[in-house]
Amino acid sequence: MVTKLQVKDKNESGKSIKVSPFRKEIRKTTPHKHNNYFEILYLSRGSGYHFIDSRKFEVAPPVMYFIRKDQAHYWELDSEPDGFVIIIKKAFIEESLDGELKSLFAQISRESCIHTKDNATACMLLELLTETNKKEGKYAFHMTEGLLKALLAHVLEDIKPYTGNAEITSNLYQSFLALLDAEQTVKNKVHYYAEQLSTSPQNLNAACRKAVNQSSEDVLSEFIISEAKRLLLYTDNTIAEISFLLDFNDPSHFVKYFKRKTGQTPLSFRKNG
Repeated sequence: MVTKLQVKDKNESGKSIKVSPFRKEIRKTTPHKHNNYFEILYLSRGSGYHFIDSRKFEVAPPVMYFIRKDQAHYWELDSEPDGFVIIIKKAFIEESLDGELKSLFAQISRESCIHTKDNATACMLLELLTETNKKEGKYAFHMTEGLLKALLAHVLEDIKPYTGNAEITSNLYQSFLALLDAEQTVKNKVHYYAEQLSTSPQNLNAACRKAVNQSSEDVLSEFIISEAKRLLLYTDNTIAEISFLLDFNDPSHFVKYFKRKTGQTPLSFRKNG
């Protein structure tokens, strides 16, 4: 029996991007997913914990969190938070013609949490984004693009120097991530995704190595393990059912794979999670 998580849609306005203040309320929420959008959360004040899939993050502002489509997350806040929420739909990235913004977005989407160093600059950019997001003028989209690009670059500076990748390579890697998120069923084969992207496994591997210094096998493996952890923690599916959902023909192969990647069996992870 599968236990379905609550799915929230905070962008009912129909806009491809929405920027707004974070709700100032001490609260504990239940695990939930988001309806087909990427969410960025910036907190300049607050304390408690933020759970993203199987990971537990202490809320220690200034901090930025990144929630990918279909990731499960929830809050345990014990003091009043202050900050901003950015909701980005796929349509916004598709509409943008800025290759550097797409490359930055591809990099940031690999992160879950970044502790920022310059709170004043981040807040200034987010306040400008909030005001710009209310505009409907001819250049509103371009202003939003520019401010979001500045914000992402500013935050990435706090973890590693940003080096622009070739747009084709970045787009192929980004398309790989998007395909992994979009597919209803997981395929445990790189060549399957290469075919879907009309490229060779070698080209896909090269794109992944150039974008994030990981092989395409490693990128796929991280995704599969992330999916496995989510299913183990938030559904009542059996180990066998999960193994078939993740394209393992034999549950014992899935158990060995999971243990090799995480150091524990799926059952042990579920019990201790």
